[in-house]
Amino acid sequence: MRIDPQRLGSAAFRAAHNARAAYVLGGMVKGISSVELVRTAARAGYLAFFGAGGLKPERVREAVAALRDDPGPAAPWGVNFLHNALIPGQEDALAEVLLAGGVRCIEASAFVRITPALVRYRLHGLGFAADGRPVPHQRILAKVSHPGMARRFMLPPPPEIVADLRAANRLTAVEAEAAAALPLADDICAEADSGGHTDRRPAFALIPAFLRLRDETARAHPHLSPPRIGAAGGIGAPEAVAAAFVLGADFVLTGSINQCTPEAGTSDAVKDLLAAAEAQDFDMAPAGDLFEIGAKVQVLKRGTLFAARANRLFELYRAHASLEDLPPEVLAELETRVFGRDLDAVWRETADYYRQAAPHVLADLGPKQRMAMVFRWYFIHSQRLAQQGDLAGRVNFQIHCGPAMAACNRWLAGTPWADWRTRHVDTLADQLLAGAAEVLARRYADFGAA
Repeated sequence: MRIDPQRLGSAAFRAAHNARAAYVLGGMVKGISSVELVRTAARAGYLAFFGAGGLKPERVREAVAALRDDPGPAAPWGVNFLHNALIPGQEDALAEVLLAGGVRCIEASAFVRITPALVRYRLHGLGFAADGRPVPHQRILAKVSHPGMARRFMLPPPPEIVADLRAANRLTAVEAEAAAALPLADDICAEADSGGHTDRRPAFALIPAFLRLRDETARAHPHLSPPRIGAAGGIGAPEAVAAAFVLGADFVLTGSINQCTPEAGTSDAVKDLLAAAEAQDFDMAPAGDLFEIGAKVQVLKRGTLFAARANRLFELYRAHASLEDLPPEVLAELETRVFGRDLDAVWRETADYYRQAAPHVLADLGPKQRMAMVFRWYFIHSQRLAQQGDLAGRVNFQIHCGPAMAACNRWLAGTPWADWRTRHVDTLADQLLAGAAEVLARRYADFGAA
């Protein structure tokens, strides 16, 4: 028995995205999902998203221009659209860049609420089929882990946001009127236990729940096109890909395993650490962008002290009212062993940034909020150290990843792809899908024999 790897998953997904397989490479912040990574994947027919999170609009604009040139606008690629709870205006700026650049698809991730920028992107320039049905010009693939958030993407954009955008002349009357006739997202990816932002939900529970929620929503709103449901989180070996499709996923999405490839926009030092990772080498730490609410990210523990130090900062934040409230010995420890500089200097650098980027954030700032902003600097700094491969700061490397990386390493041990320098993203995708097809063919043959 033979199964064609390219026929796994949804044919409608492949057709909608002009992709040859129902396989997606998710976006990773600050260009770790680089232009070269996206270009290599898209040339091979795989949908891939550029990692725009944390980048200035000019950088995103340059990346979009490069991708429109090669592999071209018809190829399967898009841009990650990361929720920005701290500075919502940056979402608006990103939406402007993407619309002006003709980006036809985004990966909406880490959203805790639907925002005007997301709605405007979705509705801008929509057309109509011959039967009068609205046809969006832009597609959204939403990556979520909470069923409540998934349902919001399955429904039309919130009417109050649509009304506000129309009142501000940011939508035409036609766009606003048609909003109620289409779901916010075309595709929704159930993000299970993953690297980076994660609720660590098990895929075997999350994917069936999302599929049933999609079907319930479709019965309640028969005029809406039901979104396709994908699977992400923990996918690093062929067996995991096969399991996702058996559970009913329309597509699979890989994330942090793609950091350990030649095309990824991170340092060789990070890739060396990831290539040696085993299942026990990961831990949870506070998320820098959602520090105050206690959101978590999954990170590599082996070879770094980031997780321990980040968790210590969150404990101090919860226990103290201000930086001035910290005991002198704790303050000295932070400055010498964690930050590597005077915290007053960290605050000056942080305040200078916000005066330029979002001066309103500094208005009426209390001592507790000031402490959070200073602590958040460490998270930005630790990501930068890792991406640049600054070996002097290796103990502070922040590397978003999960056990899928260990599964990938174990699977590829003893093969030509054991060395990350040979793990090109398109080859990795090919091998995962081919391996999944072999797994399924063997299992189905066994069932037939029984």
